[in-house]
Amino acid sequence: MGFRTIGRRTGERHVALVRIPASNLADGELTHIDRIPVNIELADQQWDNYCAALDAEGWETIEVPAAPEMADSVFIEDAVVMFGELAVITNPGAESRSGEIVGAEQAVRELGGLMIQRISAPGTLDGGDVLKIGMTVYVGRSLRTNAEGIRQLRVMLAPHGYTVVAVPLSKALHLKSSVTALPDGTVIGWAPVVDHPELFDRFLAMPEESGAAVVVLSPDTVLMAASAPQSAALIADLGYRVVTVDISEFEKLEGCVTCLSVRVR
Repeated sequence: MGFRTIGRRTGERHVALVRIPASNLADGELTHIDRIPVNIELADQQWDNYCAALDAEGWETIEVPAAPEMADSVFIEDAVVMFGELAVITNPGAESRSGEIVGAEQAVRELGGLMIQRISAPGTLDGGDVLKIGMTVYVGRSLRTNAEGIRQLRVMLAPHGYTVVAVPLSKALHLKSSVTALPDGTVIGWAPVVDHPELFDRFLAMPEESGAAVVVLSPDTVLMAASAPQSAALIADLGYRVVTVDISEFEKLEGCVTCLSVRVR
């Protein structure tokens, strides 16, 4: 598959950065689950369907340069985090992922009009640990994101009016493996892996683990994994339109719907 720029709309531009799965996807890092075989062909198909779902919802999907030998590179969320017109290039906590940020920064630069800052060693930060709710930024203190990385992010964001809240994390790979937020700011999560739900203003437990992850596509629409039908029904009953995609092969690698794209509004 070649360079992809699909679904350009007139008016306000909504861009989602994506990255094609690597040939060695099945060798990705695992922390909290056992390794089971990954169907690479099915993963490629699921990735195409994920991109198509974004396109159908008015998002212009742009491919970050491929990283065919970086197993986890499809999880582009971990390499760059967007705060309006500020792009923060991360410093991934797993050494095997350090090379992923090069292509991510290239893609951000090619978008144009964005400020770019970087997390630098000894600080580490994975984008999957960053949950933005309005002007509050929750950051998971995980095995991948350290105290120095959180400190650097706090310094970067203060001039832009954001408040950074550090969240202790011990039971999940990333903060957004355990919690995300609905468009109204309600934090949803899988309670068994949420260390401190009291840190969030409003917390709603989901009936399935993969139901903890949503991608906000618009004020009334979220994207969820097909593996969480009860959670999808619960969220739909709250008045949201729910788009579902099958990402079973990425879930085998501790991935979720948030991991596979970076939304640039």
